[in-house]
Amino acid sequence: MEPGFAAAACFRRWFTIASMSASGPQPGMFPPERPVSREPRSFVPWIVSGLVILAILGAIIAISRQPPPVNPGGANLAPPAPYASKLVISHLQMSQAGSMVGGQNTYLDGRLTNQGDRTVTGITVQIGFRGFTNQLVGKPTMPLALIRTREPYVDTEPVSAAPILPGQSREFRLIFDSIPQDWNQNYPEIRIIQVATE
Repeated sequence: MEPGFAAAACFRRWFTIASMSASGPQPGMFPPERPVSREPRSFVPWIVSGLVILAILGAIIAISRQPPPVNPGGANLAPPAPYASKLVISHLQMSQAGSMVGGQNTYLDGRLTNQGDRTVTGITVQIGFRGFTNQLVGKPTMPLALIRTREPYVDTEPVSAAPILPGQSREFRLIFDSIPQDWNQNYPEIRIIQVATE
């Protein structure tokens, strides 16, 4: 290689390195170190998540602490209320009709007369359905509902809405959306197990 050509190549290399260092860092070269700035953390999502978890746990605990379904009387019917002997049930009639959801409702209508000296403001009854061997096959418990009107359809109301005065008779209706399959088709026993009076 000729000395002049080698000197020119060396000068070009030196000039390129000098111009790169003079112009500062180039794109693609190592950037200067700068402290990385982070956005401040928001605790709102953590707080909301914590509240949701606490609400779910609270609902689970509340549901698990609810008392078991009421089954007065155990395997038998519950004993009658003390004032039940003053309340006379008569004129029983049963009927069935289709429900709006495609099932069948069974109705037990009757008349209740208050032969006591107190005004009755609430009645809870237990209905004893018996099988073909006279064993108890169902005993739903429900509040007694009084018939408020019969036209254009039967409308009921709680006893508390229209208390039964001493000597007064009122018609009632009990509604069942299911009946035990092995029911013997006889009238069930209506036992008055709770009475509220004033």
